[in-house]
Amino acid sequence: MTDYSLTTRLLALDTATEACSVALLDNNKISAEFALTPREHTQRILPMIEQSLLTHKLKLQQLDALVCCLGPGSFTGVRIGIGIAQGLAYGAKIPLIGVSSLETLAQGAWRLHRAERVLVAIDARMDEVYWAVYERDAKGVWQGKETEQVLSPQAAIEQMAGLSGKWLTAGTGWQAYPQLLQGHTLHLQPSDSLLPHAEDMLPLAYRLWLANSVTNPAEIEPVYLRNEVTWKKLPGR
Repeated sequence: MTDYSLTTRLLALDTATEACSVALLDNNKISAEFALTPREHTQRILPMIEQSLLTHKLKLQQLDALVCCLGPGSFTGVRIGIGIAQGLAYGAKIPLIGVSSLETLAQGAWRLHRAERVLVAIDARMDEVYWAVYERDAKGVWQGKETEQVLSPQAAIEQMAGLSGKWLTAGTGWQAYPQLLQGHTLHLQPSDSLLPHAEDMLPLAYRLWLANSVTNPAEIEPVYLRNEVTWKKLPGR
């Protein structure tokens, strides 16, 4: 468990995938709400934020920072989350902290299973996955940011051929592309970390907060790992 400062207050929100979630750190305690809300993010996220603040009897201005998911994920979902976070942060005059959806899933595998080696794959459609290879170091920091990319299942299998030992899997890509479970010698154990949860964003954001690694709302940038033009080719997008 992360040892949070009693005085630090962070609110995290995520709409990058089919899920919509909010989590609030206050007085070294975390409260969280999570819901599967395909195509309803814009209707659900603000009431979830308002309820979270009301429960803790807080106003936005009393927060130290807002935490948002930078992606990758649904193009529309990522934009909704960042746009709402920007608007709220501007209004409250507080900074933003951006975290990766892939690293959030690795953190979820740690919370649920104490996993220290996690292979993350999110279904990116068009026969591709958003992919990352994470290992948790002795200080509790996830190493592997440089491995985040979008690639075919076959390319992911080729990467796994260069690894060894036991790994936990996280994300929706393993169900979408079952061939990922074959063609290599790794011992893979499934985890229950399938979609990002805002509560798993908070330990990542807290470390960035302590390092003063915050962002002006005007300067926050989404991470698609795939350009906008490609996303517009997806059915229903």
